[in-house]
Amino acid sequence: MKIIRRNQENFHSELKPLLERSAFSSDIDRQVADILADVRQRGDDALCDYALKFDHVSLTPEQFMVTAAECEAAVQTVPPGVRLSIDVAVHQVADFARQRLPENWSYSPRPGVTLGEQFSPMSRVGCYIPGGTAPLISTVVHTVTLAATAGVPEIVVITPPGKDAQINPALLYACQVAGATEIYRLGGVYGIAALAYGSASIRRVEKIVGPGNAYVTAAKRQVYGQVALDLVAGPSEIMIIADESANPAYIAADMLSQAEHGSGREQAVLLSTEPDLLSQVAEELQCQSACLSRSECLEKVLADGVFLVETASLQEAVELANLYAPEHLELMLHDPEDTAAKITAAGAIFLGHWTPEPVGDFVAGPSHVLPTGGSGRFFTGLTAEMFFRRSSLVKYDCDALKRELPYICCFADSEGLDAHGNSAAIRLV
Repeated sequence: MKIIRRNQENFHSELKPLLERSAFSSDIDRQVADILADVRQRGDDALCDYALKFDHVSLTPEQFMVTAAECEAAVQTVPPGVRLSIDVAVHQVADFARQRLPENWSYSPRPGVTLGEQFSPMSRVGCYIPGGTAPLISTVVHTVTLAATAGVPEIVVITPPGKDAQINPALLYACQVAGATEIYRLGGVYGIAALAYGSASIRRVEKIVGPGNAYVTAAKRQVYGQVALDLVAGPSEIMIIADESANPAYIAADMLSQAEHGSGREQAVLLSTEPDLLSQVAEELQCQSACLSRSECLEKVLADGVFLVETASLQEAVELANLYAPEHLELMLHDPEDTAAKITAAGAIFLGHWTPEPVGDFVAGPSHVLPTGGSGRFFTGLTAEMFFRRSSLVKYDCDALKRELPYICCFADSEGLDAHGNSAAIRLV
């Protein structure tokens, strides 16, 4: 980990790599492009080859889809407590999603003119569920539930299988409760390619949503245009702004909660005006990480991805946070609401000492699919509205068209598009 003190001469240069991080790698982009092109050309044959190469399972195209019988048998093994937790999370995420559903509307701004918008759910979407180092059951809840609440009729889940070609039973139960209509045991870049391009066995989707590692994130970016996308949601990151009221043990625990995801590219950042707090958190990170089950996953992040930064003021911390645009931002402060109002770029903001980031990962309500790598400056987290198509509605009567015809013809003449002008003028001859 790196402790950056405010009185260091190289304070700003030490921060530069942190603030200028990228969600993408040119080397990864090249590898991803080759896989995407291969799947696009060879379809099912390529998917079988990559399932064996990357997930170490031998599959035929007939085995890509998890059958209803397989799903039902698997979910019977899910313990009641796990089922209840999934049920609660789906209910609470759906409740939040319903607050954001768009409604058709119209109004008359001028005599004879009616304008408005109408919204239609997409027909077929794909939800990517990571499963490489841990089955992200909660990601099913935070993607599929939103699509189902929006009324999408075909919701495709794609997730890497285990070495036995099976999918985690609790993940399958979550798919069932949340509303998935198809589940495929394919993952990584080749899974994204299957969703974007389709194959003989898998019909392509209209939009891909969900987080992934750096390779999945690069794949999503490269298939943009073949399909719609949600956002850049790559390796997890957390930033915490803390004052003297914060508990160093809580801070360390929250930082480790995001560092344990396993890609090694995660980041955890603390900003504080309290120099002693940085040292205390550093000690807690070492102590707590040694006791956690995924300590091996944490080692690389602790070495390369943890930054403890002393700031001159709370205002400077806010400025750094807005430049960094964290996926998750915790405000462990006396007055978190006042500081939250000053934050302009963050995927999700967690206020106060009793709101650890994992409440957002699992049960709070807003989707945990959030922008990473600084993309929070121009992307927002996944919401139910993202599963709709929007159409504007425009209606003129004869008098309204006549009244605005001079302006239409003026624009047409200025742009050298006489057919445009004629299209309106011919109606009033």
